[in-house]
Amino acid sequence: MNYVDGFVAAVPTAKKDEYKKFALDAAAVFKEHGAMRVVECWGEDVPDGKVTSLPMAVKLEQNETVVFSWIIWPNKEARDTGMEKSKNDSRMQSSDMPFDGKRMIFGGFEMMIDE
Repeated sequence: MNYVDGFVAAVPTAKKDEYKKFALDAAAVFKEHGAMRVVECWGEDVPDGKVTSLPMAVKLEQNETVVFSWIIWPNKEARDTGMEKSKNDSRMQSSDMPFDGKRMIFGGFEMMIDE
């Protein structure tokens, strides 16, 4: 079954276009190194929580938007190889992230159900 890398980040709302270009460039690199699909979602209905929430998880500041993203790989082995190649790709080294990467949360997931 496929393997998924998931990401949640806080992006300055004024940098939406800059983020979109960054994400498109990164998607090309990930796909070149084996990703099957890259999805980027700009938050529109992401409520604050009382105990926990996506905004709380990324320490969302005023004038920022939550972004939810994922990359689908054929399997974990392809992900491990592809992610390593992507991290070492010169196109990823030279790009400035238009958000605070220290507040991004991420993880790798084995797909259980895909309906």
